[in-house]
Amino acid sequence: MVCGGFACSKNCLCVLNLLYTLVSLLLIGIAAWGIGFGLISSLRVVGVVIAVGIFLFLIALVGLIGAVKHHQVLLFFYMIILLLVFIVQFSVSCACLALNEEQQGQLLEVGWNNTASARSDIQRNLNCCGFRSFNPNDTCLASCMKSDHPCSPCAPIIGKYAGEVLRFVGGIGLFFSFTEILGVWLTYRYRNQKDPRANPSAFL
Repeated sequence: MVCGGFACSKNCLCVLNLLYTLVSLLLIGIAAWGIGFGLISSLRVVGVVIAVGIFLFLIALVGLIGAVKHHQVLLFFYMIILLLVFIVQFSVSCACLALNEEQQGQLLEVGWNNTASARSDIQRNLNCCGFRSFNPNDTCLASCMKSDHPCSPCAPIIGKYAGEVLRFVGGIGLFFSFTEILGVWLTYRYRNQKDPRANPSAFL
């Protein structure tokens, strides 16, 4: 059977949605692992990761059922949702890759000022206190507070990794955005193909 056939389109969609299912379970597992080992205490960060994982799992489930059943309605909604996700993800990925160092610093400072629990995790894991300077009246859980040496600010340390992390996130986002547009194209083609095992006069 050539890849333009009904069976090939169905199998490709099933494989693609199984990949999305594995990625969604991986996201949920990473969030649970971070909480379990005390690496992440921010419920907001964990909640966002778990929500993304559950959303991706539900999309994959809809696509998988629609592909197996050749269900026109499920495939239509799956195609529309996947297209919207592609637009958002492609835009965010391009923005991550386009940020310069000054914009990265501004973005990090905004995130630093708005996430108290994540701030504590960063200070503890990177052994630093404060973003650009540390206020003695603030609480810092870094181990350097117990030593005689002053603690380093976190901004230079985070800045070393911010560019690499953004490029990594942007690259991964672009990769998955192209798999999503591939899924949209496969779904559109699959919806308009007739099941050879069905009644030739029926197009369900």
